[in-house]
Amino acid sequence: MNGIAPWRERVRVVIFEADTRMGKAFDVALLLAILASVGAVMLDSVASVRAEHGQALDAAEWVFTILFTVEYVLRLACVPVPRRYARSFFGVVDLLAILPTYLSLLMPGAENLLVIRGLRLLRIFRVFKLGRFLGEASILRKALADSRHKVTVFLGTIAILVTILGTAMYLIEGEGNGFTSIPISVYWAVVTMTTVGYGDIAPQTVLGKALATVVMITGYSIIAVPTGIVTAEIVEHAVAAKQVATRSCPSCFSEDHDRDARFCKSCGAELDGGATAS
Repeated sequence: MNGIAPWRERVRVVIFEADTRMGKAFDVALLLAILASVGAVMLDSVASVRAEHGQALDAAEWVFTILFTVEYVLRLACVPVPRRYARSFFGVVDLLAILPTYLSLLMPGAENLLVIRGLRLLRIFRVFKLGRFLGEASILRKALADSRHKVTVFLGTIAILVTILGTAMYLIEGEGNGFTSIPISVYWAVVTMTTVGYGDIAPQTVLGKALATVVMITGYSIIAVPTGIVTAEIVEHAVAAKQVATRSCPSCFSEDHDRDARFCKSCGAELDGGATAS
């Protein structure tokens, strides 16, 4: 890449490109470290384990945090525009993965937020270069994005419906049967329509049970609506989908490029031609 020191380009290929042997080894080691770190945080939340191994877990957490801090700094150092990476999804996640440990020095208990490191496991699709799965993930993401307006309208309709049904149940059952307010009754309507059925509130009158029956049947009948909306979009995108590679753009860090692409489809930057798609 023009204008980038050779060492920075070598580091960038190792850190951001999993098509190379060194890049894949780096990302596999990173994923193992993330798993170990999340496991340490979970174990630290168990009182008996913390009482016996608390110091060892604290030491391990600081080791992981220092390693992830070095990794984050290297990521910023090897990209052409550090600010752009810092604002990207994984850039924000990488930062949030190390901040809680440092914040715990000022705010005890903040280290429990380190479970956010689990989000970094999303890199597994890039690490193992499962192009088929990455392509499917791309189709699903696009389908969800394109169906968001229809789903939003559907959720808005459901919100209005459960409000009406909850209000009706409040009027039918009243406070004496546990429906002490309209919000509580709306909560019951949501639980019933989604077929969760906690059972903490239940109608007692014949009319209330009849309404509950209608709500339950309605819940079963509409549960397929958002599924159908998203499925239609998935089918549409799947027909037009091309096999994609997992090279990351050195400028904007986007992936999902066609295997024969020479330039990034998001920002137009030239893609690294040195990596070979698997």
